[in-house]
Amino acid sequence: MRRRMGVALVAQAADGAFEVAERVARDASDRGVPLRLLGGQAVRLLCPSFPARARQGQDMDFASVSSAKGAVMEFLAGHGFLGDRRFNTIHGDRQMYFTTPDGQTSVDVIMDRLRMCHVLEFKARIDRMPYTLDVTDLLLTKLQVVEQNEKDVQDIVYLLAAFEVREGDVPGTIGLGRIGDVVGSDWGWWRTVTRNLDRVIELARGDLRRLVPGESPHDPVEQGRRLREHADATPKTLKWKIRAKVGEHAQWYELPEETGH
Repeated sequence: MRRRMGVALVAQAADGAFEVAERVARDASDRGVPLRLLGGQAVRLLCPSFPARARQGQDMDFASVSSAKGAVMEFLAGHGFLGDRRFNTIHGDRQMYFTTPDGQTSVDVIMDRLRMCHVLEFKARIDRMPYTLDVTDLLLTKLQVVEQNEKDVQDIVYLLAAFEVREGDVPGTIGLGRIGDVVGSDWGWWRTVTRNLDRVIELARGDLRRLVPGESPHDPVEQGRRLREHADATPKTLKWKIRAKVGEHAQWYELPEETGH
């Protein structure tokens, strides 16, 4: 029965990648497998009342932990996904790659930490939400992108519109404690996050105001401003202060390259 369900999910992937990704995330949670949605599909799952943005391609992105590598491989195989054996053997402690048998849908599983323009550690936080990465961490995955596109901006606006910015680090909120820990210890993180918040606030008030949901629990512009103020006010480490003296004279981010599968 489990194998039949897996084949059915794979067969449906071409028709609705989001629906399949959601079912996979829910089933993983039910079975105790730490597999959490990332990216735009995670934002869509967390913001069901907002208009879904147009999405091209059928890729699915998940977060997991390296200690569960075997369980994740078995789980996805049981749902009909085919692992790239060579890639997963070489890179499996950092990332794993799967596809449907027809090759039309791919699944990337990021392990322990996201390495893009900056490094975001999430290993100890994988269980904070049942189906997606923690809300604050998901927001940080978008705020760390140096070369943002409209999809990144929309995802940030949606999260700011849907979830309260508040003190501490409570699951299901945008926690100022978590934001402060990240930007207060790394000047590069602070520079990218504050630059992006300034940009998103400006766009949400102007050229991309259409991205702001008509009816939402929170004003994304005001919430963005609060995050921006907190990023400046949060205590900074000695390492942060030393790096701040160099400023933008040295590059403070990486531009990630696609890893070949």
